[in-house]
Amino acid sequence: MDDHPHRTAVRGSIEGLAFGDAFGERFFPLFRPVDASRELIAARRTPPDPRWHWTDDTAMALALLRVLRKHGEVELQPLAREFAETYRADAGRGYGSGMHALLPRVAASPAAWEELASALFGGEGSLGNGAAMRVAPLGAWFHDDLDRVVEQAARSAQVTHAHPEGIAGAIAVAVAAALSARGEPPALAAVAALTPDGPVRQGLLRAAGLPRDTDPVEAAETLGSGRRIRADDTVPFALWCAAGHPDDLESALWTTAAGLGDVDTTCAIVGGVVAARTGVAALPEEWRERREPLPAGVLPAP
Repeated sequence: MDDHPHRTAVRGSIEGLAFGDAFGERFFPLFRPVDASRELIAARRTPPDPRWHWTDDTAMALALLRVLRKHGEVELQPLAREFAETYRADAGRGYGSGMHALLPRVAASPAAWEELASALFGGEGSLGNGAAMRVAPLGAWFHDDLDRVVEQAARSAQVTHAHPEGIAGAIAVAVAAALSARGEPPALAAVAALTPDGPVRQGLLRAAGLPRDTDPVEAAETLGSGRRIRADDTVPFALWCAAGHPDDLESALWTTAAGLGDVDTTCAIVGGVVAARTGVAALPEEWRERREPLPAGVLPAP
């Protein structure tokens, strides 16, 4: 990986994803009341928590990156096994109900991952935002070939999110991260053009029609900010925030946090997309001191 031609973009993306995840999690209702969060966000005062831990968003992104480093592409059964082993190592990272149901079973029967993932939610598969939250580094990895980004993002999603909208959410985020890594703004219309038709794509097109000066709270109410934990309720708002701040990671994250909802996930998506272009060097030193470090041996060299 250290000689991968896109290692700078990949490193920026996974670091940005982890910063967004850990930052956003501080505003989750489990940690402080909504009114207190809104007050901090409006004033752009950092959450006072001494340590900002990241969640399953980052844990699963790291697992995906390990598979890419080993195989050079998404290999389905190894990815299923990696996700299951990551879950088993620390199941308290904030996984959703679908992953609590799926990943222990995959750990017991890795070869049955496809049957198990397809059986979720009455046989429809998951349409949640979990495949989207972890995929930005993959977009950075393959960013010189958008067709491959789409194909690899879809493969990465189907291991856990077999529903077409769960897959569409992953494709949209990966394409946005790829555009960002290429030095292009992650334009919503361009992302929508490569996203399969359905609610995620329709949400992206609605987001493309929102003026850039729309209040982020209003944007979140219009597009959804993950309160239903669905890809179509999460990805359009997150990518609207990323598209509005393609060169300013800190502002992008504050804007995203203002929408609250599934705020660790929306911020993880935005961090992974924007930092594929900007890196994380401009973030305040205080953020670096507080965010839980990433494990050694996974990140590409700077």
